[in-house]
Amino acid sequence: MIADRFPWLTAIVLLPLVASLLIPALPDKDGTRVRWYALGVGIADFVLMCYAFWKHYDATSASFQLMENYAWMPQLGLNWSVSVDGLSVPLVLLAGFVTTLSMFSAWRVDRRPKLFYFLMLVLYSAQIGVFVAQDLLLFFIMWEVELIPVYLLVCIWGGQKRRYAATKFLLYTAAASIFILVAALAMALYGGGNITFDIAALGMKEFPLGLELLLYAGLLIAFGVKLAIFPLHTWLPDAHGEASAPVSMILAGVLLKMGGYGLIRLNLELLPDAHVYFAPVLAILGVVNIIYGALNSFAQSNMKRRLAYSSISHMGFVLLGIASFTDLGINGAMLQMISHGLIASVLFFLAGVTYDRTHTMAMDSMGGIGQAMPKVFALFTIGAMASLALPGMSGFAGELAVFVGLTTSDIYSSTFCTVTVFLAAVGVILTPIYLLSMLRQVFYGTGAELTCNLTDGGLQNQEAEEAVCFGTDCVVPTEAVYRDASPREVFIAACFIVLIIGIGFYPKVAMQMYDVKTVAVNAQVRQSYTVISQSNPRIYANGFLAPKIAEAEVAPVLATMK
Repeated sequence: MIADRFPWLTAIVLLPLVASLLIPALPDKDGTRVRWYALGVGIADFVLMCYAFWKHYDATSASFQLMENYAWMPQLGLNWSVSVDGLSVPLVLLAGFVTTLSMFSAWRVDRRPKLFYFLMLVLYSAQIGVFVAQDLLLFFIMWEVELIPVYLLVCIWGGQKRRYAATKFLLYTAAASIFILVAALAMALYGGGNITFDIAALGMKEFPLGLELLLYAGLLIAFGVKLAIFPLHTWLPDAHGEASAPVSMILAGVLLKMGGYGLIRLNLELLPDAHVYFAPVLAILGVVNIIYGALNSFAQSNMKRRLAYSSISHMGFVLLGIASFTDLGINGAMLQMISHGLIASVLFFLAGVTYDRTHTMAMDSMGGIGQAMPKVFALFTIGAMASLALPGMSGFAGELAVFVGLTTSDIYSSTFCTVTVFLAAVGVILTPIYLLSMLRQVFYGTGAELTCNLTDGGLQNQEAEEAVCFGTDCVVPTEAVYRDASPREVFIAACFIVLIIGIGFYPKVAMQMYDVKTVAVNAQVRQSYTVISQSNPRIYANGFLAPKIAEAEVAPVLATMK
């Protein structure tokens, strides 16, 4: 059948890119047409990926599917090679869903709308390309292409310090991505013979332990920057603090997940022996992320920076799941990425909705706006409850899976598991404190004396109790410029909330897409642990010992580096 031979993934990746090239030719003066055009392209691409995966993806198989391979630059071993499996399908759907709604949320953008939506569609294409790339060099190219639109979107449509934040984002991520290129070249060139960047072929190679450790460390830095692992995280609060709400939705909802995806795809699948030695380090970094992010959230008076540090904290659970050596733990890491992508996106969207009314991100200047914006208040409260892992929400399912997975791990000692889980639980306790505190500061009355003058702004004939005070501004609710959420804004938030609650009550709807694949990945990692533990049965007993590398393995590593 023609449908079986149709290049579904190539079409999904290239549709937004090709459509973006037509934007300059659109006859549009006020940006109306380009908004509908970009939204239509986003919806069409999302529908296309849903149809392709529904009809042609088999969730019971752990192998790559929908494979397409076209020679691009055969002299360099570079091919247009794309495919999907359980790791990529849910993240492709997440990227399509979040990016489409982020374009819908940017309906009020009136400054250079053609350029804005052009960059959004290019970013759409690059994100999908990262998750479906089967060729490691193609993966690197898509990873780099994604940086340019984000840099420009923050630099042009950001806040007062937008250039600083955009430059910092670009320098961090571009410098770290060099490790991806070096690792790709090292793996492709190792062993002689034909040069290949095919991920499946690289997975068949056996690398010396010394080389695996170097490759793992380099990739951990590259993906650690994107995942915002301490201490490589400092670009994230600045980027979120200055980016517009649609860009923040993509940053938190999709781009952070690229780091977690890369760790599982490359570090675990291609370098399982090195992961045995690095897993405890990941667990420790995960705990640091959870507590450090939560504590720093308390110190933020800027709403978006508080949410940014909250994202850093939640990414710690992804690291814990990846380091757990259990099927449930890695499964939970994937679920946490999906869940956080939805929750963070709706919170940053609602932060943007609030900013449109108040023109400030300073929480101490917003007290009491819940009276004038009850719909925004209700939606924000639901998003915050999901973020603090309220039972019945997707955040609870993801974090619970990670906790149980790590607790039941038979690899670590009981002491290590107990201490790690206890410290992570401290972060869980801190989360509702800083989120509920944010809700109180933003939406409830502060209890302080009114600093605004009710005789200003035509309110002199109104009773004091009928007015609402926002910092130094008073309005009557019926005449408030602080209008409540529009139907479009309610619809966008509801799209996220329905999925958050649906996954919370029935996590299988998400887990069944990748469960078989994560089990296969964990089986490969545990096999490596079994082999290594035979020669070093007390590998985790006396702290984290440096692995003993045989001299016979050193020479090939040095030869590869030369």
